[in-house]
Amino acid sequence: MRKDKIDVVLAIDIGGTFTKIGLVDRNGTILSSHVFKTEAKKPFTDFKILLEKEIRKLLSTKGIRHTILGIGIGAPNANYKTGAMENPPNFRWGKEVPLKDTVLQIIDKSIYITNDANASALGELYFGMAKGMKNFVVLTLGTGLGSGIINEKKLVVGEYGMAGELGHVNVYPNGRECNCGLKGCLETYASVTGIKRTVFRLLSDSKEDSILRNYSFDDLTGKEISEAALKGDNIALEAFQRTAKILGSKMADTVAHLEPEAFILTGGLSKAGELFSQPLIQSMEASLFNAYKGKIKVFISKTVSNDAILGPAALAWQELAMEN
Repeated sequence: MRKDKIDVVLAIDIGGTFTKIGLVDRNGTILSSHVFKTEAKKPFTDFKILLEKEIRKLLSTKGIRHTILGIGIGAPNANYKTGAMENPPNFRWGKEVPLKDTVLQIIDKSIYITNDANASALGELYFGMAKGMKNFVVLTLGTGLGSGIINEKKLVVGEYGMAGELGHVNVYPNGRECNCGLKGCLETYASVTGIKRTVFRLLSDSKEDSILRNYSFDDLTGKEISEAALKGDNIALEAFQRTAKILGSKMADTVAHLEPEAFILTGGLSKAGELFSQPLIQSMEASLFNAYKGKIKVFISKTVSNDAILGPAALAWQELAMEN
């Protein structure tokens, strides 16, 4: 018997290293997906050719009878309102990348776009551990620090479509140089790149033995730092303590602005688990206004990297529902 076609959305998650695409139904089931290298240092025209090839390959997957209702895209510095990536760090694609228009040339469907952290927040709201929550903040602690804010079950996008850039609130005036052009941004301290910088500062200021002395800056990852900390490496442990102190303080500031029910942590730093979350909670609590103490929860996302397309898929399903 011939099966009816399944309603799906095409979800695209663009990262500095890898791009993930997939077909996702309204229940968050990933029916088919592909992963390929973004090649962010090459021209955008190269990516466009590669993306079209991968989309065509995905849509030709045998065994799936589907109807694509729309397309959701999550990408760094993607503007919800303009459909462009604006000044994306770590990409050599120009100051304003016409991402929405480019995908529209490949496949003519309704397209919805937002930054990757916003998409992650929607993924948690509809398909992840934030089901049932109304107000929460997702922090993506990867190469940089992204954030997505959900208020009364709605994504906060702001007047110009770029709200929620908590990674670029200031920690120290004239502090560390940030790829955005400012100094002292939170993501230069609280991200995988940030903790690496802290590790190498600690190594240079100390003669203490450490597993981490065996790595160059480029070769060191958040995973190695986490594993060293779990083995009791003092340099790694101190790096997590310092990172948690800074991030926890700024999370307390965010609570004063938004009063979220919870923060949900994703990305490389979150993989350290309680080793990171416990000092983070302590730092946040120490900096909270009394009215908020003991009320704000901190969770580590259970969504794995390969499921990153659930964020842009959630965006597409949400927007389609609002239009109907």
